[in-house]
Formats: sequence, C-alpha cells, structure tokens
Amino acid sequence: MTVADHSEHLASDAAPEAGHRAGSAAYRRVVAALFLAGLATFALLYSTQALLPQLARDFGVTEGASTLTVSLTTIALACTLLLVGPLSDVVGRTRLVHLSLGLAAAIGLLCAVAPTFTTLLVLRALLGVALAGLPAVATAYLREELHPGTQARAAGLYIGGTALGGMAGRLVTAGAADLAGWRWALATTGLLALACAVAVRLLLPPSRGFVPAPAGVRPAVRMTARALADPALLSLYAIGALSMGALVASLNTVGFRLEAPPFGLGLGAASLVFLVYPLGSISSALAGRAADAVGRHVVPPVAALVAVAGVVVTLAARLDAVVLGLALLVIGFFAVHGTASGWVPVRAQEAGVSAGQAASLYLVAYYAGASVFGSLAGLVWSAAGWGGVVAMAAALMTLSGALAVGLRRGGRP
Repeated sequence: MTVADHSEHLASDAAPEAGHRAGSAAYRRVVAALFLAGLATFALLYSTQALLPQLARDFGVTEGASTLTVSLTTIALACTLLLVGPLSDVVGRTRLVHLSLGLAAAIGLLCAVAPTFTTLLVLRALLGVALAGLPAVATAYLREELHPGTQARAAGLYIGGTALGGMAGRLVTAGAADLAGWRWALATTGLLALACAVAVRLLLPPSRGFVPAPAGVRPAVRMTARALADPALLSLYAIGALSMGALVASLNTVGFRLEAPPFGLGLGAASLVFLVYPLGSISSALAGRAADAVGRHVVPPVAALVAVAGVVVTLAARLDAVVLGLALLVIGFFAVHGTASGWVPVRAQEAGVSAGQAASLYLVAYYAGASVFGSLAGLVWSAAGWGGVVAMAAALMTLSGALAVGLRRGGRP
C-alpha cells in the first residue's frame, strides 16, 4: 500500500459519513449487490403473473381467483412495509436485506411444490412478507453508505435491477412453464433468487453510516401521523396506487386475452409482450430530466395521457397493436411513478415530515393499488372481457393524472 493509499484508507475510516465514491471497490460491490437483490425480489414477486392461465386450468379455479397469487403477495408486502421500515431504523439495513432474500428464496422454492391452490396462496402471502425487507431499506442504505454525488446513479441501477427482475419473473417462468409446467417454472425462479441471495451475502458491505433510531411505538406513530396529514403527500400516495393498479390490472389479464381467439398464443409466446418492460427504465430516467427542466407538476399528467392512449390501442384485435399499446402503457406508467416517487421525499422535507416515513407510505399505497386493482381486474375480465379491463385501467390512469393536475409547482394542492 502506498503512502497515498494509506492516507486515503485512514481518511475513509475516520470519516465514514463521506460514503463510498463511484469507482471504488466498495461502491461497485454495493451497486452489484443491490442490483441482484432488486432482480431477485421482483422476479419472485411477479413469478406467477405469466402463469395465471395455466394455474387456473391445473387447479380448476376461476381466472379471477388465479390473480390472487399476485395480489396476495403484493398486499402482504404492502402491509409488512409498515412494520419493516421503522424496524430497519432500529436494527439496521443489511441484516434485513440478507434475512429477506434468504427467506424469500426458500419460500419461492416451496411454492413450486404446493399441493393445493390454497397452500399456494398461503405461501405467496408469506413470500410478500419476506420480500418487504429489500424495498423498505434499499434507498435508505444507499443514502447512508454512498457519497451524495453517487447516490442518484446507484439508485437508478437498483431500479434497473427491479425492472429486469420484473421482466425475468414473467419471461423465465412462462418459457419454463411451456417446456415443463408451472412447478418447474417457479422452481427456476426460486433457484435464481437463491443464487442472488448468496451473491448479495458475499458482496454487500456492512453498514458504516447507519445510526439506530430510538426504539418504541410512540415515535413511529407520530411520524406516521405527520406523513398522513399533508394533503399533497396524500395525493402523491393516491397517484402511486392508481397508476400501479392500472398497470397490474392490464398485465394480470393480458395473458388470458392472448391465449383466446383471435390470437391463440401459448404461455411462452404470450409472455414475450413483457419485453416492453425495460422501456419503463428509459421513460423513468427521461421523466426525471423533464421534471428538472419544466417542473414535477407537468410530467405526470402528460405521462398519464400516454398510458391511457396505450390501453385504448390494445382494443384492436391485432398483436402489433397490443404490443404497441402495452409499450405506451409501460412508458406512461414509469414516467408517472418515477416522478411521483421522487417527489414524495422532496415534498416531505418541505412539509417537515420524515422523508423515510413518507416514502414507506408511498410504497404501501403503491403495492396496495397493485393488490386491490390486480384482483379486481380478474373479476372484470370474467364479467366484461378485455374491453372492461381497458375501461378500468384507463379510468385509473385518468384519475391519477387528474390528481397530478391538482398539484401545483412545489407540491401544494
């Protein structure tokens, strides 16, 4: 070690609050670990979405009931976030990340051998509980451990991992299900998650900037109450819930539509429409730049209109129109979500609210919207077909855009 290296090492030890800088070995380990953690989390979360038609047939349940394998997982995740977020402030971030990934991988493998539909639903709900550990702490860990000048790009890579995981959870399982059935499909995703959990265990550096918060119920309740008292924050929570509900409602039921006439596609072929998902990573990044240029209040209404146009285009009985429509929906959704989720901590700071608590509540609303409207979409599909699902998704995105219009520059209603 050179004198310069030794001095830098001492400075790092003496001032951990400066955080890991881009280009350092520790920074690369953090980014790689959270990328893999996000991939595993969202691959498991959405691993049954492309399998819904096969699950409905094999278990002899309705199409609406099959969507519970997605909705119960997301609602369990949303409820657990209320507990895990404050808990991480007391016990630390890395411990919860490792525990979350290890338990989730094990439960994911158990889902592959579920003997009954009820057992599968119970396991999927438990999976949601286990998965809550990562989204609850990821951004807090990045804020505490990385240099301020590198946090935004690291967060972008983490979101990229979640987007890739969401796509993998749909494509990998659908392809495996076509070859060997849904049980092998879920086993494949479980093994992927297990490999990611091991890699994260080896890669993720221990916390250096974490400072435990006071334990107790009263401080947590006070923070929650303040985060629920600001009208602008409530609007942002609703925007997240409604827009996510529109996306999941469409994706939960599009497989049924593509299996039916006039398309008649198998699971593997139908799942290829999820290749539009990475477009969301691009649109989210571009929406962030646009928000900086013209203001956060401008982007969500425009993006909501793009999403509404997309779901309407899918009404055409042509595969290229369905793919184009889903692409526009994904682009519009991620622009809305990316802008709103980034607006929450900014507005929380302006309103004197805990940014971490406000961000947790946004995620709770986000996953609650996915759960409620994702399940409702199955019932709408059974009763009114794809036209009913399109009407529902368009209405949700329209309401989301209207709430955004009601927020002026700075986040005030």
